[in-house]
Amino acid sequence: MTWTYQIVTVVALTALIHLVATLSYSVRLVGARTGRVAVSFALFNVLTLVTRTANTLQAPLLAKHVETNIASERLTGDLGTFRWILLAATVGTLAGGLLIPTFQRLFGRMIRAFGVHRSVPRLLLHGFMKLGVRHLREAAKLPSRENVATLGRRPPVPVRMLLLNVGAASVMTVGVLASMYAAYLAPELRATCQSLSAIINGVATVALVLAVDPYLSMLTDDVVAGSVSQVFFRRAVTWFVLTKLIGTLTAQLLLQPAAHVIAVLAHWV
Repeated sequence: MTWTYQIVTVVALTALIHLVATLSYSVRLVGARTGRVAVSFALFNVLTLVTRTANTLQAPLLAKHVETNIASERLTGDLGTFRWILLAATVGTLAGGLLIPTFQRLFGRMIRAFGVHRSVPRLLLHGFMKLGVRHLREAAKLPSRENVATLGRRPPVPVRMLLLNVGAASVMTVGVLASMYAAYLAPELRATCQSLSAIINGVATVALVLAVDPYLSMLTDDVVAGSVSQVFFRRAVTWFVLTKLIGTLTAQLLLQPAAHVIAVLAHWV
């Protein structure tokens, strides 16, 4: 494989997208602890703008790389590029999981500061001042041994939810990449292959919207109501982060089979 600027950028953007997606679990933790769930998600939407911009840039850059190879009749030997991009998703998820304790503390302070400033631009300006840098140093913390140790015990949440999270994470991770790789298998239908990624990701979105997200939302409300402890919720979040990480690794196994399925569908539609 050749490390062009497009591939380097796509790898970096992929890691960023999955890092922010993993940090979203900590938003529920902070919302449950502070009782300000709505404000927590409203502030986190500022970060989701970053990931949406990254998604907007990622797809055309990778598509340009694939188009250039097809135009040069290099239809094989690019599998390693896609493996590296998937590895970036795993690295981003792992980094996000390790940063959750730090981000949780910082985000809690952001919510308190927002209560004072009541303005996102002023809040961001406050974050870049010296006081914000001091908060960053004070908030730095690795995951506790207690939370890591919970992974050796029975999961505190239904196994079916964890399996759904693995499946949804793997499909969401591989969806766009498999459709891009399918262009090598059916170069005459490469535009159709790339369009089919929306269908692949739609299946994972349905699983998240109908099962995983409502379950996590219910747990968040239970913590706010006091019927579920914060310790239990932290254990649950730890397991969801782990299963998301497993999902990105499973995506490596799904890449080629999914690309072949997409290539076949492109001929059928």
